[in-house]
Amino acid sequence: MKKTVIVVGGGASGMAAAITAARGGASVTILEHTPRLGKKLLSTGNGKCNLTNLSMPKDAYRGTDRNIICQVLQKTGVEETLKFFRGIGIVTTDRNGYVYPASGQASSVLDALRFELEHLGVNILYSCHVKRILPGMTVETSEGRRKADAVILCAGSKAAPSTGSDGSGYKLAADCGHRIVKPLPALVQLRCQGKWHKQAAGVRAEAKVTLLSDGKALASDQGEVQFTDYGISGIPVFQVSRYGVRALEEGRRVTAVLDLCPEIGERELKKFLENRKNMLSYRPAEEFLNGMINKKLAGVVLKEAGIGFSGRTGQIGEEAIEKLARKMKNLTTQVTASNPFENAQVCSGGVDLREIHPETMESRRMKHLYLAGEILDVDGICGGYNLQWAWSSGMLAGKSAGGNL
Repeated sequence: MKKTVIVVGGGASGMAAAITAARGGASVTILEHTPRLGKKLLSTGNGKCNLTNLSMPKDAYRGTDRNIICQVLQKTGVEETLKFFRGIGIVTTDRNGYVYPASGQASSVLDALRFELEHLGVNILYSCHVKRILPGMTVETSEGRRKADAVILCAGSKAAPSTGSDGSGYKLAADCGHRIVKPLPALVQLRCQGKWHKQAAGVRAEAKVTLLSDGKALASDQGEVQFTDYGISGIPVFQVSRYGVRALEEGRRVTAVLDLCPEIGERELKKFLENRKNMLSYRPAEEFLNGMINKKLAGVVLKEAGIGFSGRTGQIGEEAIEKLARKMKNLTTQVTASNPFENAQVCSGGVDLREIHPETMESRRMKHLYLAGEILDVDGICGGYNLQWAWSSGMLAGKSAGGNL
């Protein structure tokens, strides 16, 4: 008689788990609380689906225990993921290590996963809400009770709730005895307090972003920063956001420091500005930085440095030049909050990783219960890392629950 497996959640990790368990010979049912599978997958990589990344640095992931994350990725990693997708007909291409489907369409990845689920005979129940998972692997749902040999909980996080990630899985896990690290938005925009944000709104500029709290650096990243009327956005802001959000949750003050000239030191910048002043002494002072940085940003830093818009560039004093260099290297703003879960790509927080067996993804709190994907306290940086966690944890859970390890 076939082993029976119930997968709660039909997102990326849930589909990977279901396919792997079914390939191992199990009879698999997916319980999905929305009318369709994998809706969140369609928005990944701006609709192009950044499947994974060929580079896997340890600091790409954050969570309760990085050693556990590494153990899971070592057991089922990038090579297994690429083989998995080749096996369902996805041709991949990599752009500087960022792996995408050659089609450039997330929809083609979702279609391939759905075709494989159908081919393997995986049963899918849509709009089925799970209420409880009881010992003995009885799952209480809106459609009645279902019994299985193993249950894989892949119910996602609270990020992007419009795609079905409503956080309901946290209660299911908590009812099974698991500790939940408070979920907070990650890979998200930061809201800031300051007078210059509206002036800089709409600007995109290369910059280094460093978050500070209590005088110590929390995290930093460099890339194209997007300035908004409420604060800052863009990939480097997303990469560091989880640290700022968690510090704010702890009641700490968080400051963002923007280096608008990250490729040059402050002393060299000051010398450069002095030479520029002498060369362009005839210019109006307000046009001193024209051709060097975005005009809106130039207006912000000139004002922050106390340089008036009357007079000529040649009249700018040495002290003002020094202050301008400092502001261009250290444009600061106080972070007050992040945008809500609706705008977050993932969450930090979730089920404490120390409560799962990294060799199998089985719960240490309830036998025959497995957990995978975003519901766990794991969040990666941008670049395919969060999807890689979904594939790795999902496939490992599927192998284990399906009994073919």
